[in-house]
Amino acid sequence: MDDKTAKLEEVKKNILNTTLPLQDTATNLVFGKGNPEAPILFIGEAPGKNEDLEGYPFVGAAGKQLDKLLSLIDLGLDDVYIANILKYRPPKNRNPNVDEIKAHTPFLIEQIKVIKPAIIATLGNYATKFVLAGFEPDSMKQIEGITNLHGINKEILIKDEKFVVIPLYHPAAMLYRPQLREVIEKDISKMGDYLDKNHPSIQRRKKDPQTQLKF
Repeated sequence: MDDKTAKLEEVKKNILNTTLPLQDTATNLVFGKGNPEAPILFIGEAPGKNEDLEGYPFVGAAGKQLDKLLSLIDLGLDDVYIANILKYRPPKNRNPNVDEIKAHTPFLIEQIKVIKPAIIATLGNYATKFVLAGFEPDSMKQIEGITNLHGINKEILIKDEKFVVIPLYHPAAMLYRPQLREVIEKDISKMGDYLDKNHPSIQRRKKDPQTQLKF
């Protein structure tokens, strides 16, 4: 087991040994999934029904869409890491309260510190506001919405370490707003350009010229 994998396992054990809000009503802990050496860490808001049942984030239609989008920059779901702000599903997908968010947030920060991604990609309005507000729910009102922020690089400090954040529309948004597909594709391509310019040593898959992206 490599160092980052071992450290993430330790964070996971700490969650399981902690009494957290939402734990009693959830089926499974949804810790995260993917490559601990990932260049990109995707952050969503909270597990949904399928994620709660299976114990992994992005196992449904949104995950398939994200995988297809990543192929635009020669990456797949196995090449990135995905985690949520909340590690347990709120009942009936209700909005979490401030105390619940604050109780879960330290574990997300620990994941970020272990992975040290080149890019943190926030998925959707809530995750974007939360991360850019410095992980403080009380400051989220001061942050613009995803409509204005998508695809624009931002720098944040987490425990004195700098991270680049690129806000994205949630992949599920394409399922009910097909017109966003082109916008999301462009934003994903910008992520690839950032990696090419700032982290050229990161290995990515070679494109297959015979493969066409189909949504």
